[in-house]
Amino acid sequence: MTRERSKRKWFYLILILLLLGAGAFYYWGWFGQNGSEQRYRMIKVERGDITSSVTATGTINPVVTVLVGSQVSGTIKALYADFNSRVKEGDIIAQIDPAIFQAQVDQAKASVATAQAGLSNTQANLQSVQANLVKAEVAVTDAKRTLDRNVQLMKTSAIARSALDTAQANYDSAVAQREADKAQLEVAKAQIESAKAQVERDKAALRMAETNLRYTTIRSPVTGIVISRNVDVGQTVAASLQAPTLFTIAKDLTQMQVDTNFSEADIGRIEMGQEATFTVDAYPERTFHGRVSEIRNAPQTIQNVVTYDVVIMVANPDLKLKPGMTANVTIIVAHEKGVLKIPNATLRFQPQSVRKESTNRGSAQGKLEQRQSPAESVSPSEADQKRQATVWILSPEGKPTPVSVALGITDGTFSEVVSRDLHEGSEVIAGETTGSSGQNRSTPSPVMRGGPGR
Repeated sequence: MTRERSKRKWFYLILILLLLGAGAFYYWGWFGQNGSEQRYRMIKVERGDITSSVTATGTINPVVTVLVGSQVSGTIKALYADFNSRVKEGDIIAQIDPAIFQAQVDQAKASVATAQAGLSNTQANLQSVQANLVKAEVAVTDAKRTLDRNVQLMKTSAIARSALDTAQANYDSAVAQREADKAQLEVAKAQIESAKAQVERDKAALRMAETNLRYTTIRSPVTGIVISRNVDVGQTVAASLQAPTLFTIAKDLTQMQVDTNFSEADIGRIEMGQEATFTVDAYPERTFHGRVSEIRNAPQTIQNVVTYDVVIMVANPDLKLKPGMTANVTIIVAHEKGVLKIPNATLRFQPQSVRKESTNRGSAQGKLEQRQSPAESVSPSEADQKRQATVWILSPEGKPTPVSVALGITDGTFSEVVSRDLHEGSEVIAGETTGSSGQNRSTPSPVMRGGPGR
């Protein structure tokens, strides 16, 4: 009997322990599904700075680049500048063989001399014709006087009829000679004008030949640094179609510009004078600073994306930046100090119960709500727009409650809160854990500052 009682005692004791264990299991299971302490990760709304920016790649170029070419064809006789040579305006940097052009100058000078001699001959001929015209005028006057006298004598029958006829013929001949000399005078004047024109043409040809001769001496048009040389001594350059480029000279490498291509989705947020930073592969640890100096209106289509050239001016006193370097550019389009901000992970959070309800419902309204839910990713390109979103907080009963908030700019990790629905120190839900294992069930999000709440 004593042994049976002992067995019963142990049986009831084990049964009571099992019942207590089952009760504890169900109690803690229910608390894990409904209690706020174990189920949700909380993050406090904090105050701080937010900077919104857009990024692109660009190419570093000198502000002023001059292509030095040749306006005449010929063989390069000498080079007086090379890569990285510092030159001043007017310095001789190359010489084209001038022999042919010197011969053309000499020929043009001879042509001018010949034309001037021809002009002198025509001027002498003009003087001769003018003298002949004077003689003709005298002859006409004398013949007219004789004719008039014989007409008077003929009235008194003092002379024969033949004498009057001879005087008339002499007068007509003198008049005809005078007219011929006048015509010769006009011809001589025209010859002088033609000779003068020939002199001017030959002088123009001389000036052209002299200009081409000067062009054989290539001079630097600006003060700067030679960044490219495209010819060698002995090379023939042909300038028949277009001027070949011999040198590329950067006017001032201490001032550079970055030419970037920003898409049409971002160009509306970029303004003149905005601050820009960039890095180059040559100095990955260094950040360079500049400002937007020009937004060009000419569109460029790159891989079916319309882009616009944004020029960023940057100082380069130590000449670290070199033409052609690729720059990874970031332009700060908005910056707010001391504003309320929340992690974007809280904007993507949605309680599991709400997600299940939306999935099970499967209606058009549910799909619309899912599209409008804050689970969508927040990108910095929306930074300057006032956006509406929903965050979740815990009610006094420990249940998730939605709160609509208006958002300002975002840096991709944090977003500015511009509405008054949240305050500094308010706690919002950032993640959800299972009741049994405590594993995180929140939506994947960027790294957030601050740990889980109580």
